[in-house]
Amino acid sequence: MTGEKNVAQGGAASRLGVRDRLLTLWIFLAMAAGITLGAVAPGVADALNSVAVGTTNVPLAVCMMLMLYPPLAKVRYSELPRVFRNGRALALMLLFCAVVGPLLMFTLATTLLGDHPDYMTGLILIGIAPCIAMVIVWNGLAGGDAEYCAGFVAVNAILQVLLYGPLAWLYATRLTALVGAPVVAVSLSVGDVAGTVLFYLGIPFAAGALGRLALEHARGRDWYEGVLLPRVSPVSFAALLATIVLMFSLKGRQIVQLPLDAVRIAVPLVIYFAVMFFASFAAARAAGFPYPQTSSIAFTAAGNNFELAIAVAVATFGLGSGEAFAAVVGPLIEVPSLILLVNAATAMRRGLSWPVLGEGER
Repeated sequence: MTGEKNVAQGGAASRLGVRDRLLTLWIFLAMAAGITLGAVAPGVADALNSVAVGTTNVPLAVCMMLMLYPPLAKVRYSELPRVFRNGRALALMLLFCAVVGPLLMFTLATTLLGDHPDYMTGLILIGIAPCIAMVIVWNGLAGGDAEYCAGFVAVNAILQVLLYGPLAWLYATRLTALVGAPVVAVSLSVGDVAGTVLFYLGIPFAAGALGRLALEHARGRDWYEGVLLPRVSPVSFAALLATIVLMFSLKGRQIVQLPLDAVRIAVPLVIYFAVMFFASFAAARAAGFPYPQTSSIAFTAAGNNFELAIAVAVATFGLGSGEAFAAVVGPLIEVPSLILLVNAATAMRRGLSWPVLGEGER
């Protein structure tokens, strides 16, 4: 059975279009284009930065929402209760997102960047914010369970609104003092965090859920999933590339000017992504979860909410601060790291045997 399933999956992979088979190449080309644009035409980055509301860059936010809408439109929201009934999956996800992840990033930041308190703090702010946006894209590319991923995202969004402020205070002030690392003052309100979370996640989430409800009611599920979704799915890919180009162009000049600093920040981030992904993937597989749920747990554990970390770093320390620079380097490293992990996940999907749950267990 396993062999037949692997052959079928290999056949499906061979039928992928040029876009999907060369996804990694497209993303790296978009990164290169963004860095080049930001380095040789700094006026473009200045113009983009001028189109902002508070600390939110409007063009980047629009691209991210367009990127998130198609995967969120695919979620069958009526099936979310099965996610919340699966206490083992939720507990494992929360263990990595709320406990292992923050502690691991704190350890890496204080160990590898203790002589750079600003960069260290920027990474700590990243580590306490589990992903609530891009994880949906990576999980979808890897063939993970869309409903589980949406459920995990919803839980993490709520937890961030309630706990991000206290966790920032705990990790950046109290725990750094305990290990002899530099201490900084981080002050932010629940309202600030809630606004950022709702802006980046709430709008595309509402569009996906309410749009599905209205259109399925008007035209039926067959039309919605067979006609509409194939038409809107390419929007996510185009918006992903546009997001990457914008993201890298906005900081291309800084990366060129401070390449060694960017590398120093990149090292703990790469270690973090790899450890979180493979450890959570192994734990979920050992717990007996099938591949779609295992993938959802692993990508949720490995990703981080850089939008929130950047907003907090800019609002607290200023746009030109080292904390903000470290927070901005985060998504620049996450993109290539996570796309490589997408490839790793699909390879393990084909190469390993996986349990198949019955209808009552899903």
